[in-house]
Amino acid sequence: MKKRVAAVITQYWLNSHADVIISRLLGELGYEPQVELVAMYVEQVTDRDLSHELSAKHGVPICATIEEAVAWGAPERKIDGIVVIGEHGDYPWNEKQQHLYPRLRFMQETLAAMECHGIRVPIFLDKHFSYDNGDARWIYERVKSRGIPFMAGSSIPYTDYVPDFDRSFLQGGRTFFVVSHGGHESYGFHGLEVLQVLAEQRRGAETGVASVHALAGDEMWQAMDRAEWPEALMMNALALEPELSGRHPRYECPNPALFVVAYKDGTMGYVAQLDKFATRWSFAVQEHGDAYIAAYCNTGQERPYSHFTRLTELIEEMILYGTPPCPIERNLLTTYLINTAMESLYQGRPLSLDELGVAYDPRESYS
Repeated sequence: MKKRVAAVITQYWLNSHADVIISRLLGELGYEPQVELVAMYVEQVTDRDLSHELSAKHGVPICATIEEAVAWGAPERKIDGIVVIGEHGDYPWNEKQQHLYPRLRFMQETLAAMECHGIRVPIFLDKHFSYDNGDARWIYERVKSRGIPFMAGSSIPYTDYVPDFDRSFLQGGRTFFVVSHGGHESYGFHGLEVLQVLAEQRRGAETGVASVHALAGDEMWQAMDRAEWPEALMMNALALEPELSGRHPRYECPNPALFVVAYKDGTMGYVAQLDKFATRWSFAVQEHGDAYIAAYCNTGQERPYSHFTRLTELIEEMILYGTPPCPIERNLLTTYLINTAMESLYQGRPLSLDELGVAYDPRESYS
């Protein structure tokens, strides 16, 4: 008998995160699920909604509240896992250009329902914990204190690298440069997750980040002219896109940004947001001296977006066996990174992360 899952969703439409994850759990998109979706909560229904059509097709009820979805079948047969997708929808933006998705509220109501009905099951939370670092810490502390298997974050770090390379090279990495695209917050988070999954492989456990500095527009290129960040590594990463050969984003990217991450051990990380120029997540990593490797993340460029197949498999594995694919601390740290980067863009200065210390061993999936 398959384990049973409830989904908590903001909006559900073609190619939304709900579609490319939850539709797979329903057996759509050529996917054969190992679990059974038994209930959904969908907060906003638009004229392009898919949830009602798929609800009728698969016999999965749409519940009126988060508690109803989480408690579906209780007490006789409680659910075995929860998928929370607080991405997309008609929610406000703040002055820092952060989209105020209700992930904290979704998690508060989910955890309250679990407590009320005596449920302790794995939870997947799509992308970063929250746009607010305090809210993110609240989520982290609650799931840790309850011993709840918890997975969050991006689909991109779980893709294959092209070309493949000897992972031991990352142990000596001192400078990590990721090329990203899309919105500064929405896709910048993916870029920071790619950065962190590479940087955490350097020798020793992750000891944390000292500061984040975000540069935008001409300020980014002026800093490049002063050799304050490694232009050569950016070009090495971009060279993996044949159509960009010989082209420089300085002259073609309308709204660039650079996230500069200074780690406490002296390692440097960079994420260049090159929307309307780059089209994939690529990276270059340099040791001491001139040795470097470069590769890109092999994401599916068109529907059904194959990188979400791997993500869905990992979600199912956590629900089936209770073991997340990475420490929760990685996702907490990348949440801090994107939130601090957006704050730095807003304030126009580097910001310290000393008071938000996050250290972890990447070899431990859960502690």
